[in-house]
Amino acid sequence: MCVIYWLPSISMLNKMTKKDSLSLMATLVGDAVRKNAGKHKNRWSWYTPFMAAASEAISQRIPVVDFVLDLRDARIPLSSECEIFKRLSSSSSSRRIIVLNKVDLVSRSQVKECLRHFEGQKFPVFSVNSHNKDNIHEFLNFLQGQVRALKKAEPQRHTITMMLVGIPNVGKSALANSLHQIGRISATEKGRLKHAVVSPLPGETKEISGLKVASHPNIYVLDTPGILPPQIIDVNVNANFALTGAFTDSLAGEKVLAQYFLSVLNLSNEYQKWEKLSTPELLVSVKDDNVASHFGSSVNRVLSAEDSLDHTKDSVVRNVRKRLFEAASSFKGNIHNQEELLRLIQTEFIVLKKAFALACWSEEEMNHKVAVKLLNLFRTGRLGHYVLDSIPHT
Repeated sequence: MCVIYWLPSISMLNKMTKKDSLSLMATLVGDAVRKNAGKHKNRWSWYTPFMAAASEAISQRIPVVDFVLDLRDARIPLSSECEIFKRLSSSSSSRRIIVLNKVDLVSRSQVKECLRHFEGQKFPVFSVNSHNKDNIHEFLNFLQGQVRALKKAEPQRHTITMMLVGIPNVGKSALANSLHQIGRISATEKGRLKHAVVSPLPGETKEISGLKVASHPNIYVLDTPGILPPQIIDVNVNANFALTGAFTDSLAGEKVLAQYFLSVLNLSNEYQKWEKLSTPELLVSVKDDNVASHFGSSVNRVLSAEDSLDHTKDSVVRNVRKRLFEAASSFKGNIHNQEELLRLIQTEFIVLKKAFALACWSEEEMNHKVAVKLLNLFRTGRLGHYVLDSIPHT
């Protein structure tokens, strides 16, 4: 069978918008995911029998719990809606609360925009940073307010259950642990604290477990495994899942994911905030054919020990920001042209090798190390704030 790939013409590339350019880059991620995930009995490899069973177990529990906490990643508040909610009747999700997690990774204005969107859809919604104790305390007070309203309508209830539901790596276990810890302290309860397993890797939670978060009435939060749909057709959702860590990085490949992040960075205004880090040094234009050899000679002189610099140090992060600003701001081409955008990204990989002070590995090894470090800095919020979804204006 002959497969024909559509390629936009040069004139169309020059007219492309930011959204068009990101969609083209997202397609590269999606193609890599499809290639590496493979297909088994009409299901992609991320949708394991365990995930199918977890999805069924969660679906059965939703109608019998008192509240469902629909946990979203604030960077992808629309993409990270769990597929299971799209299949529920309105009566099954009448006590659904949308929780925007990881709000420390997006700007306040972006959080407000997301909150307005969900409030416009008549959902109770709360934004939270699972690692901020004051914020968790506020969230717990909010949940107790929801419980008081329920108790007023149904005073016979003495135990309330809330179930956290979301995609992998959205932070369910971290949030459950934080609520449990703050709740126990607030209730001055003694005894050994329980802990849900927390990991930066998706798929670590293997069973539904309950943690007590309040007394009088007793409130329990059920932590659940992350679930994904059997297949993901939308390439942008696919890319967003991969970039934010809902998939294991090996599905798309770290280099492809880093390229996608750099396309997001270059098409945003985040790097412009780092202008003050730049020095009066000559900025080399990426249009210059000698740019690769110019930066490459500097990189090749860096003969450090393996991973010599801790890439999370403030000084290293500042240097990374500085070099990304200089590369992006000196670019004279059309970033809405995918070919030229990829050329800029190639140059950014070169300057990042020097910023991370990598030793003389092979080109493939150094690209991999750059990608891993860059993704870590993005996912920990060290390289700016990004909402990858387009939020409808209400």
